[in-house]
Amino acid sequence: MLAGQGVDHAMTDPSALIATAGRATVGSLFRDRVASHPGRAAVQDGDKVLTYAQLNDRVNRTAATIAAQGLKPGERVALLAENCAEYLEIKLACAKLGVILACQNWRLAPAEVQHCLDLVEPTLVIVSPRHSSLLGQIDTHGLPVLSLGDDWEAALAKASNAEPGVEVDPEAGLVILYTSGTTGLPKGAVISHRAEVARAMLMHVDLPITPGDTCVAWPPLYHMGASDISLATLMTGGKVVVLDGFDLDAMLHLIEHERLAWLVLMPGMIDRLIEGIKARDIKPRYVGACGAMADLVPTHQLAEITSLLDAPFINTFGSTETGTPPCTTSLIPPGTIPDSLAKMRSNFVELRLLDEDGNDVPDGEPGEIALRGPTMFSGYWRNPEANAKDFRDGWFHMGDVFVRLPDGRYQFVDRAKYMIKSGGENIYPAEIERILLAHEQVADAAVVRRADDRWGEVPVAFIARKDKALAEDELYAACRQALAGFKQPKAIHFIAAETFPRSVTGKVQRHEMEAWLTSGKVPGEDR
Repeated sequence: MLAGQGVDHAMTDPSALIATAGRATVGSLFRDRVASHPGRAAVQDGDKVLTYAQLNDRVNRTAATIAAQGLKPGERVALLAENCAEYLEIKLACAKLGVILACQNWRLAPAEVQHCLDLVEPTLVIVSPRHSSLLGQIDTHGLPVLSLGDDWEAALAKASNAEPGVEVDPEAGLVILYTSGTTGLPKGAVISHRAEVARAMLMHVDLPITPGDTCVAWPPLYHMGASDISLATLMTGGKVVVLDGFDLDAMLHLIEHERLAWLVLMPGMIDRLIEGIKARDIKPRYVGACGAMADLVPTHQLAEITSLLDAPFINTFGSTETGTPPCTTSLIPPGTIPDSLAKMRSNFVELRLLDEDGNDVPDGEPGEIALRGPTMFSGYWRNPEANAKDFRDGWFHMGDVFVRLPDGRYQFVDRAKYMIKSGGENIYPAEIERILLAHEQVADAAVVRRADDRWGEVPVAFIARKDKALAEDELYAACRQALAGFKQPKAIHFIAAETFPRSVTGKVQRHEMEAWLTSGKVPGEDR
């Protein structure tokens, strides 16, 4: 039975009928927008513009092409592709089929992609020509592989454009987005239809976004920052402009000619955007709000970009696992250098600050955020240990420490799970440390964050070596071979093993190492 198109007369149980009436999925809500606005622009990718009717036609043909490979609801499709209209078509096709799309991060090293693929055990792999060489370094275990391009278009031309007759459970997974793992390997966060619908609704409540607005999907579509807002836009009748990464010329053109709701900006590209707007004297048509992760942006850049765009900066704090919650409602007015980046909590979620024993802390005392709400992801794919730990007591423990101020705002303190946020990407030290420690001449290693004007934060490594002949270049080469570019340490400091600052339990005190970097003085540096 197709949701929204009648009820099977054999189903007469009132409770079942009531439950059916309360169901809504990404696919069904998108289909409803098609019916309401068939001629409205839905996706723009370069010179190509698809109306809702045209997009739906391609989505249904894509669904038929995927279904022809024998996929059943709950099975996974792995997609390795850059941002393109086809990416959104495949995501919506999976939404209609009840299939889960595992969005592969093409910035990762082959060994990391291999782990991500093996973790989700897909039934089908789809790859773009650009990333076919990367896939060629991966063992796909004999799975069918479909390539975007001429053969893909030929298959779509022959496929049926009928609506898939699949009833999808809103709690079913829609996408798997990969997050960095504290053990050094990515985890797969499963995000359901229910969560994506709730995230879309909350964006319209908490942020200056209205149905029908235009968004720009320039961050990678394997990233929550582009995935969530694109789906929200297509569920509410707006237009998604797809960019293949941060394209300054294209971005400036859109700022000048489009009405943009939320222009997502990340550390590492704001300075270039400022320079471009000023150099070309761009006059924005309309930007409702801009930015993300204000904590990682120099305050002078906050003031300058908001002034140039005549738009407030969104003081966000969310995650792949939670969406825009827990704290993404505060706006920094245009031209303002904020004296505080304390945030207001998001609506429609429950939030607690807890001490190490799980007790609520009073105002003014630091505590880890624990969250409940409909935007929540559905756990990490096949990772019961992480799920048991992070969902203890029925609350999701984010690993971020905040203080609640007397006025009800929340001030970020630190990360309970030490993490580096570099240009919108999350990096756990263990990811880099496991590569460094694998070198036979490394006795010990620790990676910490260093503030960076462009990327917000970057990783820096401290190494105790067994042999002074070990050089930085050898370690850089090992990291280049095994890790994505954004995870490469930006500096390596050699120190004696006894110089590593440790707690009484032997834990490395990373904050002390950070202080060394701030002061420019690394004690006992072994050159």
